[in-house]
Amino acid sequence: MRTISETQEELVDAFWIENVRVVTEAGLLEDASLQLREGRVAQLQEGRAPATERMHVLDGERHLLIPGMIDVHIHGASGHDMMDGTRESIEQVSRACAATGCTSFLVTSVSSALEPLLHLIDRVRETIGVEPGALIAGIHAEGPYLNAKRKGMQNEASLRHPDLQEMQLILERAGPLLKMVTLAPELPGGLELTRFLRERGVIVAVAHSDATYEEALAAFRHGATHITHCFNGMRPIHHRDPGLIVAAFEQPQVSVQAIVDHVHLHPAIVRLMHKLKGPQGMVLITDALQAMGLGDGVYQFGGHTVTVEAGVARLTDGTLASSTVTMNEALRNTVELGISLTDAVTMAATTPATLLGLPNKGRIAVGADADLVLLDRNFSVIWTMIRGRKVFSAA
Repeated sequence: MRTISETQEELVDAFWIENVRVVTEAGLLEDASLQLREGRVAQLQEGRAPATERMHVLDGERHLLIPGMIDVHIHGASGHDMMDGTRESIEQVSRACAATGCTSFLVTSVSSALEPLLHLIDRVRETIGVEPGALIAGIHAEGPYLNAKRKGMQNEASLRHPDLQEMQLILERAGPLLKMVTLAPELPGGLELTRFLRERGVIVAVAHSDATYEEALAAFRHGATHITHCFNGMRPIHHRDPGLIVAAFEQPQVSVQAIVDHVHLHPAIVRLMHKLKGPQGMVLITDALQAMGLGDGVYQFGGHTVTVEAGVARLTDGTLASSTVTMNEALRNTVELGISLTDAVTMAATTPATLLGLPNKGRIAVGADADLVLLDRNFSVIWTMIRGRKVFSAA
């Protein structure tokens, strides 16, 4: 059978991908084909491409085709920390994301003084639209309005109480690029800032927080709708003090992030989160630092020395310091824990797309963007497409 080459694929307006197992929102199609036209999915059907289209066919060789995954929480990769304020670091993370099946991501900060955050925003503004790999979907400001009692790896010297005037400056610089802010709502001014951000269309996430059950409910009433790296960096569950986590589980409008790396969450906790929130209420993330893709070693991150051993990143006192997991690994890990492939893909792609208001991403359906990832049986990435163009190929 004749198939299009990678070069030809860049030149034709429309072509078919066939002989693939496709994950759709309705389930898994074991033998399917789809036509891509002008960067979107034009047709999706069971079986092979039409006989009249044989010269414009890309053979998927029975591999798994999923929608491009979306990481709403990533700090760095391939030796690059995006808080260093260089365009190169953001571009390298874009490439690393594409190589691991992620087609869109939020550039994620750590707590800092105002100027480094504004500098990061400026570099994002320069890079968006010309990314070499995964697309920038916006900015996630993790901090600096976090509770020192639950700081985790966040640098305590940079933590401060919510400041509406400072946030106005951040919003003036970032504009609609600011998609998410993680804060501790129990701090003085926390509820006011929550309401302020929500009124401006920014997703308010809660973490690095010592909020009680009642304080968390108040935050949700004021507009918080998301939990950053659930169970990590927050008051734990106690049967007489249920705290933030139980409050979030009870609220159907509140979604939760999960780092499924066999370190941050016990397998039973991942399954419990899935059972309580469902795939539409749970988002897989990496929370990766610059060690992602490099492995063990010593790194500088967030003002700390971080040592990665056996893939686990820790501060000198043993505190977990982000992760090294990739999105395709998180997807594989989730499936290995007994969660269905369809639900795992939903949590890695569809739910984050919905969270960010990206209706044409995170799904394989007619009319959706052709952001696609081909995976082998071990969930390794064979190639990644964005809008119908390959941005990564393992070959």
